[in-house]
Amino acid sequence: MVETMVQLRGVEICVDTFGDRDAPAMLLISGAAGSMDGWDPDFCRALGEAGRFVIRYDHRDTGRSTSSPPGEPTYTGDDLTRDPIALIDEVAGGTAHVVGISMGGGIAQYIAAYAPERVTTLTLMSTSIAGTPSTQRDLPSMAPRARESFENPPPEPDWSDRAAVIDYLVEAERPLAAPGEFDEAYARAVAARTVDRTTRIESATKNHWLDLGDSEYDSPPMRNVLAPTLVIHGREDPMFPPEHGEALAAEIDGAELLIVDGMGHQVPPRSTWDLVVPAIVRHTDPRRP
Repeated sequence: MVETMVQLRGVEICVDTFGDRDAPAMLLISGAAGSMDGWDPDFCRALGEAGRFVIRYDHRDTGRSTSSPPGEPTYTGDDLTRDPIALIDEVAGGTAHVVGISMGGGIAQYIAAYAPERVTTLTLMSTSIAGTPSTQRDLPSMAPRARESFENPPPEPDWSDRAAVIDYLVEAERPLAAPGEFDEAYARAVAARTVDRTTRIESATKNHWLDLGDSEYDSPPMRNVLAPTLVIHGREDPMFPPEHGEALAAEIDGAELLIVDGMGHQVPPRSTWDLVVPAIVRHTDPRRP
């Protein structure tokens, strides 16, 4: 685990790596408001020990990367897509196995469609077809527990009160887990690590959800996605029900689909690693047919 600051595109991006730098690179892209802390170090180590050079990073406004004032992001959604492309060039040597979750899965789709030469393989988790609202594709909307968390969020905490902010982050994660599978102790540990590493935690929780301007990219044409693709989706995902994963896999020629029991809208929980980690390792094996 080696955490460093990388200067690119006029900002600082905090990067952490696992495994042998000479091994095939794998870039992990977090979801909205998500720092690298969402990717469990043990999960990253498992991939590194399987012969991958694993790279996780903090999006702008998360973790230790360049941050903006709360409610005043100094970047666009396109920047959040261009940053990982620049990281692939700067840290990964120009190509990488790209793994994205939720918003990060959408970013990964844009990279694969518009910069295909940089993507060795594509793994998409807990996400949907980028660029097109689900209402236009006859896909199910959010489950009631997820919708309620957006429509009636808990009151904002005192952002200077560490314990209150940790509680707030934990409660934000609770409705996204599979029913009966929420690991509060683990969520609390991740929240504490997030708060302690983040330059402006209020900005981290707010700014990615704002209107970040029109994109110069169109919805990614899936016919341009040439990289071998694995779609991993939780059977109990309340944000994007499994039909989203099924539709996404159907859009990409030759994509494989893995539906995971006991997984909601989240980075795969430890209970699923025996299934998920080998699937990713197989998918990114250069000897795969």
